[in-house]
Amino acid sequence: MIVHGLVGDLVLPDDPAGLVVFAHGSGSSRRSPRNRAVAGTLNAAGFGTLLLDLLTEDEDERRFDIPLLAGRLEAVVDEMAEHDLPMGLFGASTGAAAALIAAARRNTVRAVVSRGGRPDLAAGDLAKVRAPTLLVVGGLDTPVIELNRRAAALITTARIEVVPGADHLFSQPGTLEQVARLATAWFGEHLRG
Repeated sequence: MIVHGLVGDLVLPDDPAGLVVFAHGSGSSRRSPRNRAVAGTLNAAGFGTLLLDLLTEDEDERRFDIPLLAGRLEAVVDEMAEHDLPMGLFGASTGAAAALIAAARRNTVRAVVSRGGRPDLAAGDLAKVRAPTLLVVGGLDTPVIELNRRAAALITTARIEVVPGADHLFSQPGTLEQVARLATAWFGEHLRG
């Protein structure tokens, strides 16, 4: 489907409990196997998911243009709000910064999950985030753990979960499944009811 001029894959189960929009990191796309795995777990739990490409194929050089990514994500949030479903954002790597900026600027976002995120790239907006925010970081990703701790100190609604033995991509057996369980529980708590 096309959402605000961006290509996306929308999955809506019967009577969805909410909608989670995914913002991918640099060098990734809506076809990311890691985000697709998390989306599949969310779908099985009754959540709709929208995986989209915030950049076109010829815009790869703009993958670190966080204001551009955030602006496009905000436009998608506005358009998807018409579905009248509780909305959450799932951001990975640099996509987490875009998700946090969008959450700071759109009160329709009710929860955020960051996987291996770079919230420091949203520094100017972190204190404005009111949506409950879960920052999931791999235990082996030491520099990013510290960046997330600093961000959590600015986001009054943030919690950090460190997945032991996981690297930045959560490529070790069972670690991505743990991310999916944490995200599903977080969105279940903050989007349902």
